[in-house]
Amino acid sequence: MKANLVLTTLLLSLTGFAQVESLKKLKENTDLGKQKMRQLAKSTSQDINKTLYVNPFVGTGGHGHTFPGASMPFGFMQLSPDTRYDGWDGCGGYHYSDSVIYGFSHTHLSGTGVSDYADLLIVPQQGKPKWLGKFEEPDGYGHPFSHDDEIARPGYYSVNLKESGIKVELATDVHSGMHRYEFADDKAKKFILIDLEYRDELLDYQIELVHSKKITGKRISKSWAEEQHYYFTLEASVPIKNIEFNQDKTKAMLEFDKSSKVILLKVGQSAVDISGAENNLAKEIPHWSLPAVRAKANSTWEKELSKIEYEGLDRNENQIFYTALYHSFLCPNEFSDFDGRYRGLDKQIHQLEPGKKQYTVFSLWDTYRGLHPLFTLTQQERMSDLLESLLRMGEQGGDLPVWELAGNETECMIGFHSVSVLADAASKGFEFDYKKALELALQTSQAKDFSKDQWTKNGFLSLDKEPESVSKALEYAYDDYCIALLAKKSGKINTYKEYLSRSLNWVNHYNPESKFFQARREGLWQGNFVPNEVNFNFTEANAWQYSMYTPHAIDLLIKLHGGEDAFEKRLDELFKASSETSGRNQADITGLIGQYAHGNEPSHHVAYLYNRVNQPYKTQDYIDQIQTTFYQNLPDGLSGNEDCGQMSAWYVLSAIGFYPVTPGEPVYDIGRPRMRSANLKIGNKTTFITSTNNSKSNKYIQSVKLNSKEIDRSYLHHDEIQNGDSIEFIMGPTPNPNLSNLQKAWSIKEMTKDFIPLPHFVSSKRVFDDSLRIEIGLPYLDSRFTTQYKIDNSDWQYYKDPFWIFESCILSIRTIDEKSNQASATLKNQFSKRNKGIQLVLHSEYANQYAAGGDYALIDGLKGSDEFRTGDWQGYYNQDLVADIVLESEIEFAELKLGLIEDLKSWIFYPEQVMVSVSADGKKYSEVSRYTFEEASNYRSANHKRIAFKLEADSPFKYIRIQAKKVDECPEWHLGKGNPTWIFADEIEVLPLKGM
Repeated sequence: MKANLVLTTLLLSLTGFAQVESLKKLKENTDLGKQKMRQLAKSTSQDINKTLYVNPFVGTGGHGHTFPGASMPFGFMQLSPDTRYDGWDGCGGYHYSDSVIYGFSHTHLSGTGVSDYADLLIVPQQGKPKWLGKFEEPDGYGHPFSHDDEIARPGYYSVNLKESGIKVELATDVHSGMHRYEFADDKAKKFILIDLEYRDELLDYQIELVHSKKITGKRISKSWAEEQHYYFTLEASVPIKNIEFNQDKTKAMLEFDKSSKVILLKVGQSAVDISGAENNLAKEIPHWSLPAVRAKANSTWEKELSKIEYEGLDRNENQIFYTALYHSFLCPNEFSDFDGRYRGLDKQIHQLEPGKKQYTVFSLWDTYRGLHPLFTLTQQERMSDLLESLLRMGEQGGDLPVWELAGNETECMIGFHSVSVLADAASKGFEFDYKKALELALQTSQAKDFSKDQWTKNGFLSLDKEPESVSKALEYAYDDYCIALLAKKSGKINTYKEYLSRSLNWVNHYNPESKFFQARREGLWQGNFVPNEVNFNFTEANAWQYSMYTPHAIDLLIKLHGGEDAFEKRLDELFKASSETSGRNQADITGLIGQYAHGNEPSHHVAYLYNRVNQPYKTQDYIDQIQTTFYQNLPDGLSGNEDCGQMSAWYVLSAIGFYPVTPGEPVYDIGRPRMRSANLKIGNKTTFITSTNNSKSNKYIQSVKLNSKEIDRSYLHHDEIQNGDSIEFIMGPTPNPNLSNLQKAWSIKEMTKDFIPLPHFVSSKRVFDDSLRIEIGLPYLDSRFTTQYKIDNSDWQYYKDPFWIFESCILSIRTIDEKSNQASATLKNQFSKRNKGIQLVLHSEYANQYAAGGDYALIDGLKGSDEFRTGDWQGYYNQDLVADIVLESEIEFAELKLGLIEDLKSWIFYPEQVMVSVSADGKKYSEVSRYTFEEASNYRSANHKRIAFKLEADSPFKYIRIQAKKVDECPEWHLGKGNPTWIFADEIEVLPLKGM
């Protein structure tokens, strides 16, 4: 009998919880059991439950920001342990390096870069009740734990808290979940703490004892989501003996009888109201069997994961693949209740038609690239609800969502990539209201927020008007292309042509001299350009990482670089460059191969671009390197944030052999398949994908066959993948030179017909001493185009050759399309002749990414606004600002003005003090004025001041010294506590003192 029990245990570990009943029968026949074990030893991933390959701990270490707890596919509840209540690596609520579990809350975000959720924290306790959140405090709750005592499976989590003497099991349905707590000490008091204060700021809350076995309540909180509504009902399997509240009733301590060896809790949740939570629980978990909840979750996950029958090169790769597929199916999350009610983006309660569902958690800047295209293959039955969720949000919020969370628009990240998801679905034949989608897309693109109105008017974003201007411009251009596709689908040809032309405005940020996309102030490129520098002209990246971001116009980008050979060389330079970055610290820039950064999304399509320059073997080389280096079956197995499934979706698609370089076009570039077979179950059809001679060393494609016939192109159509065709990759150990002339994925080639590029000044200099040479350029040459300029209010004249200016002036430039007689937007720049009567000597070193105008920025006559990221402020890190003004001649009195900015969330503080001293000889100084700033005690809105100092000395002076003393470090209340601070300054003016 003992041998049979060992056999059953082993088989259970191989086949999963759902097969328990069949395994019981194996105990009755040892010979039959041995036969089954032999079969399993020979089996492939198609034969073994897919859930067994999933490792939910992947991404819980490093910067993956995932959680290991229980959740259903796209489920509203994520019941998971909480080990970290603040910090960037605590965004998922759990980090593998931690050693204390504070409790178990019911909502978690998968791989985001900002924290939220952790609603309804439950803390089991025995012995003495503990109320305080921090474990290190005398009455701090929390349980030390070991990873050796944890089990995480899809839909199930357990941990044995040995020191606390409590065994925990958790399992979930879509809107509800179950806890099982088994206590070791029969004589100790049993407690369960409900903590609504955990992590987020409370706006409103309630905990109410309904009867001896039922608690209800709500938590309306503010964090990343400005107003998140969470309602719950909690039922206990045994009576609550007593309940106590803390002073403000944000916490409740439930006491149970000492004899309560096992306590079960059932929790239902809703974003609508308590009755919604009660109904959700009643519909999903009407019983008290945690094994039944677990079994349902397991079978549901098995069905979802089986949509791709994947056989990798070895078992480890099966685990990496199915873990990635699991992470891809965690969100968006079902947000509507069982009765079809949901809380909209307008904060109102809405009722859906029967059978419809509303979803939440749309991390669109990340997920439009790979995750949503993956859904068009694997979640076709869910696509209608996902698309209609976006449209409903657009109607309720006034424009399409950017990053929606729990019925809130966070406006996180850039662009408005809902249009990409909609355009991609439309291109693949999914039916939804195209007219409404186009109306909302146009409404979104024509709004005034984030300088979209300037983009519409001028065709570029000026760095002094909008931070992260380069990244936003490039992504607006792609979004405009997606709108063009929606317009074409809707039969709006004029709108199609307009937005197709707009989608080329990325060209206006392309500097043909550097061959990088750069920030510009009207016609001037920003000075001090360093391509590996991380600054606020880009979003979580630098110029290298955005250098290939024109997914809809790759052919034109290749042309601007000088053709395919030059573009291939540029790609080589990107992958082989030093991986060092300069400028500001950006934790998202990880997973580096040269300056390719797989840990963040703007790079995700780049390795596939070698297909476009007839070098597919290089695509295969780098895809193989990314797959093997940045995806591991380890807690630290992801190279960056999981980002709600995008990091994993890249692997899923790439592992089965292809990836969508341009979502919106129904094609996928072929890469490096990492499997023996991957059969896609799409609706009632199965597409059979196989690879012959595939191995870790045979990484190069020799040929590709579609329905047994060889194809001569580097891409697959969406229809070919979803229609049940057979796809075969034939692999080998060396590149096949015959593949270098494959047909490339199609792209729009007549996009430039009505496009007029903006001119630019070749030099970035705007302040000069005696004279300045002016040269005007265009991003590309065409016989249609000429350029014109005018000085101040003079007439326009054609530009032919470089010319000189000798005095301060405003120069205006524009492009003329001689064929259509149309002009581009007019660009105006101020050029200033420096006042030689005042010199600046800096004794401090400014940061290059915050150089403003360079060495003379503090006396160039240009003043900054409330926004430090727009390029007119000069930044000094971890140092006092010390600068000398040297006058042409001695004076006896004057007024000095100094501009300073404060942005506490960005670690920019006003200095503690500013001292101004004067000197006749530049050696001996005497202080004549001082200004002391009020110490910051909490976050406040960004603001700036121009401080005036009265300068009056006993004798004439020629030298003025400004000393701004820094705040030594971020204070205790600051998220960056203990870290150095910044000083930002803009303009020093020396003016005659009025009345003197």
